[in-house]
Amino acid sequence: MEFTAEQLSQYNGTDESKPIYVAIKGRVFDVTTGKSFYGPGGDYAMFAGKDASRALGKMSKNEEDVSPSLEGLSEKEINTLNDWETKFEGKYPVVGRVVS
Repeated sequence: MEFTAEQLSQYNGTDESKPIYVAIKGRVFDVTTGKSFYGPGGDYAMFAGKDASRALGKMSKNEEDVSPSLEGLSEKEINTLNDWETKFEGKYPVVGRVVS
């Protein structure tokens, strides 16, 4: 399934009837089973319904870092992002990708 950023934003956990999605490097993961983390009030709720690549690479929860942009990330941050992607692949199903 393909999602625009706007469509992806509808899967942010605020509508109980919809799953919760987080994208990494454009791949959309269904993180609904991690609702306590990604749902409203969760430690990582700011990532829900968004591509959180930059924030995950920087290990940041700052709203301005929740972005698909990898521009300016260090090699260490790219490796951190790749580690997150591997963790997500092992835990959550891929349901689509983000398109512009």
